[in-house]
Amino acid sequence: MFKSIDQFIFLTSIMVTSFAQATPLHEAVRTDDLQTVQRILTGPSGSASREMRDDAGRTPLLLATALNRIDIAGALMDAGADVNAKDARQDSPYLLAGAEGRVAILNMTLNHNADLGSTNRYGGTALIPAAERGHVEVVRILIAAGVEPDHINRLGWTALLEAILLSDGGAAHQDIVQQLIAAGADVNLADREGITPLQHALRRGYIVISNQLRTAGAH
Repeated sequence: MFKSIDQFIFLTSIMVTSFAQATPLHEAVRTDDLQTVQRILTGPSGSASREMRDDAGRTPLLLATALNRIDIAGALMDAGADVNAKDARQDSPYLLAGAEGRVAILNMTLNHNADLGSTNRYGGTALIPAAERGHVEVVRILIAAGVEPDHINRLGWTALLEAILLSDGGAAHQDIVQQLIAAGADVNLADREGITPLQHALRRGYIVISNQLRTAGAH
């Protein structure tokens, strides 16, 4: 059900977090009440409410992204909500939409000045967790938007390395590897131990990915 321990922790935190400190706008997002969201945004406190934080440090837009409230997220962005505002975990609406495969919200953040160079708590761009988790369409969108394919996170991994190291080598990740190769990713950029993407693929028995890398000049 959960693709990573980070996803489990984050989604669990949404369910158990006390909303005692949340604003009425946060509560409207949580209950999926678009009409109330729109009323607050057009009211006298609308501008201030947009960027207020709940007790997890989330703006209403970040909460809407986490809960995949697409219409509400759109209303918040159209009202000027910051798509790059981070919470205590260093997630922003843009970064979280990429990591969680929220395609509709991701596209909206890109249309509202998403910072393509922003990084998460691991020092990775939105492309890296998208590649790891097999979000084929998200990877396509982020590459087209201009996200750097060879960015290295604090673990010493690129999107290409994570698409191999943290995957099952299946069709989705094969597609992602091919997209990254086509985007100019360095197929020989090794991890901190000097192990290349091809070596990792061979060790895991990922025949298709190994062939993709060899065709692209990997060694």
